Amino acid sequence: MSSYPYIRLRRNRKAQWSRDLSAAISVTPSDLIYPIFVHEGNDNEAIQALPGQFRLSVKGAVSIAQHAKELGIPALAIFPVIDKALKSDDGKEAFNPDNLMVRTIAEIKSKVPDIGLIADVALDPYTGHGHDGIIDDSGYVLNDVTIEALTAMSLQLAAAGADSIAPSDMMDGRVGIIRDALENEGWSNVQIFSYAAKFASNFYGPFRNAVGASALQGQPDKKNYQLDNRSGQIAMMEIEMDVAEGADMIIVKPGLPYLDIIKEAAALCSVPILGYQVSGEYAMLKWAANNGAFKYEQALLETMMSFKRAGCSGIITYGALEVAKEL
Repeated sequence: MSSYPYIRLRRNRKAQWSRDLSAAISVTPSDLIYPIFVHEGNDNEAIQALPGQFRLSVKGAVSIAQHAKELGIPALAIFPVIDKALKSDDGKEAFNPDNLMVRTIAEIKSKVPDIGLIADVALDPYTGHGHDGIIDDSGYVLNDVTIEALTAMSLQLAAAGADSIAPSDMMDGRVGIIRDALENEGWSNVQIFSYAAKFASNFYGPFRNAVGASALQGQPDKKNYQLDNRSGQIAMMEIEMDVAEGADMIIVKPGLPYLDIIKEAAALCSVPILGYQVSGEYAMLKWAANNGAFKYEQALLETMMSFKRAGCSGIITYGALEVAKEL
């Protein structure tokens, strides 16, 4: 009696209440992290490459933080849009104690203290060449010199009120060095959310446009430091290394094209895994829906389910506000 008609798997799918009882996973607003872009000035500026997203003023960022908190979203990931006049080869604006990120974090924390703030740590918004670190004459990103810069950034952002430091540069060894620095300076409770598995991807295009980091000097891409998408084994090594160095959570980026990496990472390590539904993934959903391919909110929620099914504890998505409202 282990086959049809005694077993009819459709019986549990007949009604909504039964489908809900049978569901193995669920998505709630508390699973979401909303990434935001902040720029100087008093206006919120629409991002053409990212429909529905804005370069926010500091005041606008505070308003979004309040709205996200009301919707039950626990955290924001913050990315700065730096004026071209302030960019340099060494990214020195990143170390300005009164720079945009410092002011934004401090202002949000003063108005919405209970929302988590995840501060991106990489030099690409601050460098004229658009790379994530300091380069040599050939355009190669220097690992150890870049880590020194990232460590200084991390301490400054922690002092401003960031709850989590999120190094997204893919330099070898940076998590352990940043963790040591945070401990030594008394920031032992500041988390490190490491982009341990950040792949060189075509799906970052709208993001680079949003932060003004599209131009790359010396090389056409970032493949000498971001991961090659042909090798999942190296991604696991990167994740294991960052966990051993003190990462509190691991970010896999992009998301949907790398669900296999997320699933393997979730089985490999005990720290939470966060999937980043990046700008290109989000933009494709928007543009497809705008052209009648499907209903946007339903398709977006389906992608959230795929992240959770793969093993994500949380999801970074530009659709976080819309998902929370839909739920």
